[in-house]
Amino acid sequence: MPRITAAAAGGQNVLACLDMIAWAEGTSISPATLCDGYDVIVIGSDGLPEIFENFTDHPFAAGRPSKRVDKAGKLTSNASGRYQQMLKDWPHYKALLQLPDFGPLSQDLLAIRHIRESRALDDVKAGRIVDALKKFSNIWASLPFAKYPGQRTRSLDDCVRIYRLAGGVVSK
Repeated sequence: MPRITAAAAGGQNVLACLDMIAWAEGTSISPATLCDGYDVIVIGSDGLPEIFENFTDHPFAAGRPSKRVDKAGKLTSNASGRYQQMLKDWPHYKALLQLPDFGPLSQDLLAIRHIRESRALDDVKAGRIVDALKKFSNIWASLPFAKYPGQRTRSLDDCVRIYRLAGGVVSK
C-alpha cells in the first residue's frame, strides 16, 4: 500500500493506481521485499531477487554498476524501488520535487509525477484507468500497451482487477 495519503495523492483512485503499478512491476509481490516493494532492486539475469536497506538515495547513485538483465549480458538495468525508478532520471526528479531521500513517500511522489507528466492523472482520478494506462504504459514496461521487446507485460484485465481490489473505481 502506498505511504502517501489519499488526500495528498489526489484520491483513492491514485493510491489504487500506484498499487496496480507496483503489482505489475512485481515489486509489491516480490518474495524478497520487506517493505511492500519499496526496497526491491530489478532482478538480474541470475534470476535472484534482491533488496536494499538504505533509503538515503537511489541504490545505484553511489556508482554501483547496473545489473545485467538478459542472458547475453548486453541489456542492463538499475531499476529500483516500488515503481522501478531508473537512476538516469532520479537526480532530475529528486531536485525538481525536492525529495529528501529515496524512501517510500519520495517514491510515491515520483510515481505520481510520472503519471502527471503523462497527462494521465486526471484520468486516474476520474476512474478512466484504461485511458490512463494507455498514456503511461511507456514508463512501466510491465503494463498493458507497453512496447518493450522481450519484457513480460500484464494483461489489461488483470491490471483492472488489481486496481479494483486496491479500492479503485472504474468509470465508463
